[in-house]
Amino acid sequence: MRRRSSIRVVVATCLVAWAVGGCGAEKASQGGTPAADKPRIALIMKSLANEFFATMEAGARDHQQAHADEYDLLAEGIKDELDVNRQVQLVEQMIGQRVDAIVIAPADSKALVPVCKKAMDAGITVVNIDNKFDDAVLQDKGVRIPFVGPDNRKGARAVAEHLAGRLRPGDNVAIIEGVPSAYNAIQRKLGFEDAMNAAGMVIATSQSAGWEMAKADKVVSAMITEAPDLKAVLCANDSMALGAVSALRAAGRLGDVMVVGFDNISAVQELLKKEEILATADQHADQLAVFGIEYALEMIRSKIAPADKETPVDLITAEAMQ
Repeated sequence: MRRRSSIRVVVATCLVAWAVGGCGAEKASQGGTPAADKPRIALIMKSLANEFFATMEAGARDHQQAHADEYDLLAEGIKDELDVNRQVQLVEQMIGQRVDAIVIAPADSKALVPVCKKAMDAGITVVNIDNKFDDAVLQDKGVRIPFVGPDNRKGARAVAEHLAGRLRPGDNVAIIEGVPSAYNAIQRKLGFEDAMNAAGMVIATSQSAGWEMAKADKVVSAMITEAPDLKAVLCANDSMALGAVSALRAAGRLGDVMVVGFDNISAVQELLKKEEILATADQHADQLAVFGIEYALEMIRSKIAPADKETPVDLITAEAMQ
């Protein structure tokens, strides 16, 4: 009887150990999920109040549903374009959840680098989309984070070159910038300047509206009062272009001051057809996160060395929409 009881105890102990993963359980991956499980990808975006990022999220979710057997998706955004601290908290949260990869469109090109390095130190793959991290900060922190996204300077230059065809050398123009600390805002401003300077235009003023429509409305209202001879307003995103159109319409100037933007959100489609917005650039918001997700999956599976990947950006005009 004692022998039979001892055997029962040994068998029961082994069964309990096997149930909790002690007998032959698979080892956890660096991201914290079992090796046989699907990787979990965290997508961290900027303001979901901006149609561009709402479209980005929808595209990512559609892709995950079509590839549900390949990975799981956790998608998060912030309330406004300047809430850098909240983005930092989201990255910290994903580190705590031990995801396998983070695909991030940072609100600030510098401030998010340290916490992304922390994620990489925890064994998490990090891919940068939309707004490129600052090279000097990356170098200072000793990290290599691949950027998957468009050449913003090239896209902005194409938009501004199209505008230049409607202007005369010496005409005064204004630039409405994005967040000054954002790499894509800097690059778009440079692209606008490249084309305007080459065409002989005068950049009378350049001010930030923080990517937001309401701010752009106020900034442009003040601009056209201070510089009544403006012939065009070049906006670093379409939300600000909508604000510019609103300000010009209210002042009765929409017919004689041209507006261009960047992003090709659906809210500008009718204005493009009527040429109330002359041109924009399409960096394919519905696919931009997908490009980053696919690259993150490739890095996880193949252990490839990180490298930047340029994605498409196309000039959109009324003619191109026909």
